[in-house]
Amino acid sequence: MAKKSKKKEDETNEVVANCDHPDEVIANCENPQENSLSQYDIEKLIVTVRGEQVLIDQDIARIYGVTTGRLNQQAKRNIARFPESFRFQLTKEERDEVIANCDNLRSLKFYPSLPYAYTEQGIGQLSTVVHSKIAIERSIMIMNAFVAMRRFMVQNAGILMRIAHLEKHQIETDQKMDMLLDRMDKQSPKLLPEQIFATGCVWDAWTYVSDLVRSAKQRIVLIDNFVDDRVLSLLDKRADNVEATIHSRYYESFQTDLKKHNEQYREIKFIQLPQKNHDRFLIIDDDVYLLGASVKDMGVGMCAVTKMQVSPETILQLLK
Repeated sequence: MAKKSKKKEDETNEVVANCDHPDEVIANCENPQENSLSQYDIEKLIVTVRGEQVLIDQDIARIYGVTTGRLNQQAKRNIARFPESFRFQLTKEERDEVIANCDNLRSLKFYPSLPYAYTEQGIGQLSTVVHSKIAIERSIMIMNAFVAMRRFMVQNAGILMRIAHLEKHQIETDQKMDMLLDRMDKQSPKLLPEQIFATGCVWDAWTYVSDLVRSAKQRIVLIDNFVDDRVLSLLDKRADNVEATIHSRYYESFQTDLKKHNEQYREIKFIQLPQKNHDRFLIIDDDVYLLGASVKDMGVGMCAVTKMQVSPETILQLLK
C-alpha cells in the first residue's frame, strides 16, 4: 500500500511513495538478464506525484537495463510521443520529497538535472522507442503492475477513505488539544511578586514556595536561621540541573538529616551563617524573595513573601 508523505499546502504537488524496497528489488533491476524481477517488485517502485502514479526515470532505466541518460535521450528524440501527461520533469521540491521517501532514489540529489517521471501511458510509449527484448518484456510487466496498483486502489477505496478520515480527525483533535492546553496555560495562576498568607494557611504558603522552587532554572539559595528536614523535601522539588544551597545556623540534628539525605538524593549544599540574621531570603536564579517567616513555619502565622529589586549577589555579599 502506498505510504503518504507529509502534506504540502498545494495538494496537486503531493508526493506519495511506496518505497519500502528490500535490497533485492534493486539488485534484480540491475541484473536485467535474470528473470528474478517480479511484478510485485515493480509495484514497490511506483510513486504518486501530482496525483499520478508514476515511475522515476532512474528506476525505469534499471528495469530496462539501460542508462538513465539513454532512456531520456530516446524520449527526447521522440518528444511528440511524450506529452506532459505521459512524461513530466519533477520540480526540486518534488525531487527532494521523493528522495526523502525512497532510499533507492537518494542518488538523484547528485544528478545535474531534475529527474523525469513517466506515467502508465508514458511507459507504453517507451516500449516503442527503447528497442530491446528486455525493454519489451519489462514494459509488459510494468503495465501489469500499474493495472494491479489501480485495481488495488479501487478495491480498497473505502478503507483508504476511512483512513484519510481518521487522519483528518486526528489532526483536528490535536489542534483542539493544543488550543485547550494553551488556554489552560494562559488561565493558570501565575507566581505573584507579592503574596500574603493569613494565619493557618500552611498549605497555600507551602504550595507557593514549592512553585517558586520548581520555577528555578539554575540555582536556589535559601538564607534561613531555622531549617529542618521539611526544607530538604521542599528543595527536592527542583529540576535536575538546578543547584541548591542552604545558608543557616548549625544544628546537629539537621546536619545528621542533611548527611543522610545527600547519601541518597541530589546534594544540597550547606553553608553556616557567620552571624545570626533577622530576615530570611530565597534566591531563585537572579531573583530575590524576602520571606516573612522561616520556610518550615510559612503559613503558621500571618506572613508575606515579597520579590525584591536587589540583586542576589548583593545579598550574598552581605552574608560574609
